[in-house]
Amino acid sequence: MVDFYPILPGALPAKGGAQEIGNKAWNLMRMAQAGLPVPAAFVLPTSWCRRTRTASDTAMRQTLAKGITRLETATGLAFGAARRPLVVSVRSGAAVSMPGMMETALDVGLNAETVESLIRLTGNPRLAWDSYRRLVQGYAEVVANLPMAPFDALLAAALKRAEAENERELDHRDLRTLTLAMLESYRMATGTEFPADPHEQLAQAAAAVFRSWDSPKAASYRRLNGISDEAGTAVTVQTMVYGNAGGESGAGVAFTRNPATGARELYFDFQFNAQGEDVVAGRQKLRDSDRLRLVLPSVWARLSDICHELEVLFGDAQDFEFTVQSGGLYLLQTRRAKRTEWAAVAIAVNMVEEGRLTPAEALKRLDGIDLNTVVRTSFALPVPATLAVAQVAGIGVASGAIALDSDAVKRLSAAGTPAILVRRDTVTTDIEGMALAAGILTASGGRTSHAAVVARQLG
Repeated sequence: MVDFYPILPGALPAKGGAQEIGNKAWNLMRMAQAGLPVPAAFVLPTSWCRRTRTASDTAMRQTLAKGITRLETATGLAFGAARRPLVVSVRSGAAVSMPGMMETALDVGLNAETVESLIRLTGNPRLAWDSYRRLVQGYAEVVANLPMAPFDALLAAALKRAEAENERELDHRDLRTLTLAMLESYRMATGTEFPADPHEQLAQAAAAVFRSWDSPKAASYRRLNGISDEAGTAVTVQTMVYGNAGGESGAGVAFTRNPATGARELYFDFQFNAQGEDVVAGRQKLRDSDRLRLVLPSVWARLSDICHELEVLFGDAQDFEFTVQSGGLYLLQTRRAKRTEWAAVAIAVNMVEEGRLTPAEALKRLDGIDLNTVVRTSFALPVPATLAVAQVAGIGVASGAIALDSDAVKRLSAAGTPAILVRRDTVTTDIEGMALAAGILTASGGRTSHAAVVARQLG
């Protein structure tokens, strides 16, 4: 058994494919081999998930250290170094894609020393302190399992002091003060200092990702989608690229075709000066999609080319995450796009017309869909009076009683009453309520958040 696989151009692929290293890492490996811009990474296979759930596992720590050495060689950076620091993300990835159901830790490797190292490397103190703040807040949630309310309150207070609308408007002094306050909040909540050793951070983050395979939301998703509980998740450790590096940087999620209607068009959300979690978590209002084409036309043109390249490489419509760092485009993952049944039919038909699929292959992709039930509803004209207008992440019309949490959806559904799940933001822990709701309405988030992706697939 191989302990880890590097994800680098020219590296040997995993013989067991996605079953061995997870769908995310397998697709990253294929993109790297095809010459697409993928940050250097390595992956611990799914077998580790059955072997360990603890950060004290000596074999896992040794394997992580070997993988980090491989990344250091590939990037010219060094983990925990006083100069040119290597900073990584730690991501989950099962053989079957489960969007947002397991955990991710970003900016692993930062501490009081390496934050200064990152400033020297990039000349960007705001980037360094924003990334360190994100590590502390994300680690507290994912690894230490702390309630987020105290950290959210610290962020709200920082925004109020700075008279800022969101954290992208905070400068490096604001972010340094906020980070130090969050470190103190972590110490008060846990009784211990935030771990400064990058290798300790990495081991704890990897163990937390493995444990998230057993989380209630992941178990519910597997039950709803007929996925075995035995498969386990892999852990991918990937070199960080920084969407929060300034005005020519950002993060986005894109579909090569419209996952609601099936139309052949680039369907995406993008946020300048942001990291990927800002887009996929559904907690923020995303306003920069229309600006991308105007501010970074070369990136826009490359995204259009990548849509074609990904469909040729994988033979189907794709959902991919990307980061722009100082005008450079990087792909962080791709997967078969989850879509409505209407879109599934439209995409199959279009791909036959384009000569990409035979009619028999297209029909096979539609297995399990009752074509007699594929409908698209709309309001009859004249349209009723409009109270508000929002981004539409799906198709059709829904009506029902307002339910302000998943438990209310369950109660109403049990009584035979259709329900609309109404939330400030919908998170993937709402999976059981989402599955029962007739529709979902949120105050924030975008069309490509994890919750939107899952909701569309659920119809």
